[in-house]
Amino acid sequence: MEMSRRQVLHLIAGAAAVGATAQLGSVPAWAQAYPSRPIRLVAATSPGSAPDILARLIGQSMSKHLGQPLIIENRPGAGSNIGTEAVVRAPADGYTLLLIQPAAAVNASLYDKLNFDFLRDIAPVAGISRVRMVMLVHPSVPARTVSELITYAKANPGKLSIASPGIGTLPHVAGELFKMMAGVDMVHVPYKGAAPAMTDLLSGQVQAMFVGTPESIEHIKAGKVRALAVTTDTRSDALPDVAPMSDTLPSFEASAWFGIGAPRNTPPEIVERLNKAINAALSDANTQARLADLGGTVFANSPADFGHFLVAETEKWRKVVRAAGMKAS
Repeated sequence: MEMSRRQVLHLIAGAAAVGATAQLGSVPAWAQAYPSRPIRLVAATSPGSAPDILARLIGQSMSKHLGQPLIIENRPGAGSNIGTEAVVRAPADGYTLLLIQPAAAVNASLYDKLNFDFLRDIAPVAGISRVRMVMLVHPSVPARTVSELITYAKANPGKLSIASPGIGTLPHVAGELFKMMAGVDMVHVPYKGAAPAMTDLLSGQVQAMFVGTPESIEHIKAGKVRALAVTTDTRSDALPDVAPMSDTLPSFEASAWFGIGAPRNTPPEIVERLNKAINAALSDANTQARLADLGGTVFANSPADFGHFLVAETEKWRKVVRAAGMKAS
């Protein structure tokens, strides 16, 4: 899905209107009273998953600043589209929110037909966290740097396989982005989840994989896999000796990220109220420490800035999905 200039400008203008309304001081009485009842935060993932844990963490902290509980509702299925559509169809009153994750940006072009337009139908509220990934190879691969891997892959086209938890997942599109930017031919092997993919990487059945740092750190330290690069433009405190992928492939970036959105037409006064509560929660030292435990860093921003980010991510992954010919299975 390619956004028109009019759609992009509409999205950004809507988010920017938040600050303008707040400055005018013309906040309706009903908005001043918000929230007056519990808020539902929809996580389009299964209970116990990393996004679910993050939703409960931020929800608990936000409730302290809003004076109302945030109830986490898990709505997994269809690559997060079921949960997203539930929020799109909800009243735009600030009482139903969406935990946004990278799948939203990928699905916009991965699926031929969706019952919603993510960038049009979800109003950006704020970012929460970003989580870097790391590119791993099995020790049998004769490469200790990204440059050496690229050289080896070019000399052996189609010989190396790269695993992912499934078609359209962030590790998959990150792998396709790597292949495009490096100009290499590696065979994608999709699995039904990260655990079986990691199992086959550890055994050498597949040779490479992009995976979150928390899930891989112990295997790296034990020497069971070799870390070649992190996917953000800065090094990880947990892996200080592992260089960023962008050192070899300039502008490469493929981190997981999470934020909160609301149905479109949610009043800007309410979006601003929620944004302030999220950013206040993220400024808490305990919240930051728990995010770090999950491998994340704070991703605080304004509604307008988060909207710009969502547009950029959707466009980035649209190019990758189209170039790789990806289709939802």
